[in-house]
Amino acid sequence: MHTPICDKLGCEVPIFAFSHCRDVVVEVTRSGGFGVLGAVTFSPEQLEQELCWIDDRIGDRSYGVDVLIPENYDKQVSGNQVLVASLVPQAQRRFVEEMLSGAGIAELPADMAQEVEDRFAARQRTTTPEGAQEQIEVALRHPKVKLIVSALGTPPKSLVERLHARDMLMGALCGKPEHAVSQRDAGVDIIIAQGTEAGGHTGVISTMVLVPSIVDVCTPGMAVLAAGGISRGRHIAAAFALGAQGVWCGTIWLGTRESELTPMEKRVLFEARSEDAVQRKWMTGKTVRMLRSKASEAWEQAGAPQHLKPPLQNSLYYTAKARIDRAGRADYCSFPAGQVVGTMHEETSVKQVMQDFLVEYAEISEQLVSLYQEPNTQ
Repeated sequence: MHTPICDKLGCEVPIFAFSHCRDVVVEVTRSGGFGVLGAVTFSPEQLEQELCWIDDRIGDRSYGVDVLIPENYDKQVSGNQVLVASLVPQAQRRFVEEMLSGAGIAELPADMAQEVEDRFAARQRTTTPEGAQEQIEVALRHPKVKLIVSALGTPPKSLVERLHARDMLMGALCGKPEHAVSQRDAGVDIIIAQGTEAGGHTGVISTMVLVPSIVDVCTPGMAVLAAGGISRGRHIAAAFALGAQGVWCGTIWLGTRESELTPMEKRVLFEARSEDAVQRKWMTGKTVRMLRSKASEAWEQAGAPQHLKPPLQNSLYYTAKARIDRAGRADYCSFPAGQVVGTMHEETSVKQVMQDFLVEYAEISEQLVSLYQEPNTQ
């Protein structure tokens, strides 16, 4: 299981792990894959701490950082030091308060509410282009970071050229072939073809359809990674058959003991069915595949207010999530996850997931090879 992208990034197998958890990034990379840290949840100061922690434990291997460079966001927030929460319209604020108080989910104590407010204020810049640039500057101070990935949209060509000058690669997530054309023209090296099955910000095209259509518009020097619904070795074999050079996985790591999920979140994860991973705007104001909850569904009812643009909607979600977590209300608990949740029922480990990937891939590869053997006619 070795493709050209392995040589470019120095990994043994083309299994890319997206995670907000530094432990997952390190364990996947030390197991031969390539870990990519999702940076949007961290302020620049926090990101610096996370990358230093990874650097100290990853050995001589390299890893990546995923940033969110939004093309559609609330412009009044950009460069504005005022607290985002103060910009949230009263109608949306009242809707969330009535939803939570009506469910008996109490307000946070004053000191805890201030702590939550301060944490969000420290990271609110990450959902604006300026915030993404700050995170990129942090990543560039760490030589072991060899890949920067744009989670939303086409990265600026100037950024791609800057990375190339430092012998780094640029990646970008993509949900439509036309977006891949724009990313190709910007000089992106790796396109993550993310099908609708994936968790997080997704489009509506399935992985099976999307991957070959992305491969068709890429130049020979580019690499395509299949994303969305990848949780088994046979999925990796299928990705290769579709023309991809590797796979990009996210949800599968949430069920490991190394993941950042709380016990309540893991319980929600393991009880979820594939059809419970739905596309909603409750979290960011943009379409996110996340686990269905009473909170996510409240925004889908008649009379619900309009979703806000990032990062205003993020502010509503973030503060509501703190109250839901403190109350232990699993029925209101919702977070990004893909459709593979229906196959995840108990906690495992990163090493076990990697081993399962490789063993099943080897088994299915042998089966595929046997299909090409001449039948025994004697």
